[in-house]
Amino acid sequence: MVVPAFDQHHRPERALVDECVHCGFCLPSCPTYLLWGEEMDSPRGRIHLVGQALDGAPLTSTMVEHFDRCLGCLACVTACPSGVRYDRLIETVRGQVERRHRRPLAERALRRAVFALFPYRRRLRLLAGPLRTYQRLGLARLARRSGLLDRLPAPLAAMERLLPQVPEAHRLPGHLPAVGRRRAVVGLLVGCVQSVFFPEVNAATARLLAAEGCDVVIPPDQGCCGALSRHAGRDAQARRLARRTVDVFERGGVDAVVVDAAGCGSAMKDYAELLADDPRYAARAAALAGQVRDLSELLVELGPVAPRRPLALSVAYHDACHLAHAQNVRAAPRQLLAGVPELQVGEVDEPDICCGSAGVYNLLQPEAGAALGRRKAGHVLRSGADVVVTANPGCAMQIAAAAGELGRGVTVVHIAQVLDASLRGLEPAALTGAGPSCP
Repeated sequence: MVVPAFDQHHRPERALVDECVHCGFCLPSCPTYLLWGEEMDSPRGRIHLVGQALDGAPLTSTMVEHFDRCLGCLACVTACPSGVRYDRLIETVRGQVERRHRRPLAERALRRAVFALFPYRRRLRLLAGPLRTYQRLGLARLARRSGLLDRLPAPLAAMERLLPQVPEAHRLPGHLPAVGRRRAVVGLLVGCVQSVFFPEVNAATARLLAAEGCDVVIPPDQGCCGALSRHAGRDAQARRLARRTVDVFERGGVDAVVVDAAGCGSAMKDYAELLADDPRYAARAAALAGQVRDLSELLVELGPVAPRRPLALSVAYHDACHLAHAQNVRAAPRQLLAGVPELQVGEVDEPDICCGSAGVYNLLQPEAGAALGRRKAGHVLRSGADVVVTANPGCAMQIAAAAGELGRGVTVVHIAQVLDASLRGLEPAALTGAGPSCP
């Protein structure tokens, strides 16, 4: 007897499959199709596989491989003239895969390790100390020069290559008062990876919001928003983390929840869908989702009041996929950068093609992630900009590491750091060494 590919819990909808007319407009936007030219590694090919599974085909390892190779960048959703909700399809399919497909032992172990570590700030902080020592003793340089990384399993080697310079532990206060007249009370999500490896980004975000008249509430008991788990189909873990996030920010009494990591903002804006079946949280999750704003969105909505000072620097803006495609936030970051005197803002070729980070994709699919990283880094380097600006920590690590593989150094900073530097009147040199870079 053939075991059905999908169970009845959040089964992929036939109506969503049938909306695809297989026109091919998605093909030039799909990173994996650009890499391999394989139909089943394109959005319409994966939709065809979902249709086959709904018609009774089993969930084979080959089928799962094509689903796993999808970055979930959602560029195809932007490109589709028919409005096919591929984002909904791939989310439900990944949940089915995690429940109904038994992966090889090594792959299961890797995924368990990744999702037992990255969504938990305390565990990341415990790991940060030894990693900091590893870097300070020069062991990182030794490992790279000796060729040791090439002998490690590909996911472990990818983790090491992506590792930014680990900073000293830094925690923000629970509250920053508005400078001048208070215009809003906002909560700030500090994130998991960002709070441990990029605390300077959160600090810049908090200062920036306060300078623009916001009382900033930073709940100390907040945790992971569930984005990494949600994007990987680990729905039970994602729902658990989302419930906690709803609880924490409900108690904050804020007008809006500001997020400065694109993947986190995308996940939190989708809480209504994630917790729709939870009678205790459905309405509360929808209410919180409606309060979530990317940093750039909120700043444009408020309008600037703090004076911008000149910043004589050339930057290239990189669109994070979950900001541009999932949240449809493109103009706001560019508008904010354009408001900085003497800042020259350029673009990167192929802006809609993912850099290969995609949450933890570059760890679970290291070869494809690295190839896309090198492709993006090449475009970045050809832009000639002093600094690359983005709105997601994964993008920052991916681009910096890929540029290093190409033998060139590039500094990647968050848009909050650029705006904060302008408000504080810092010199350009304060930014050129402020982000992850690979010599």
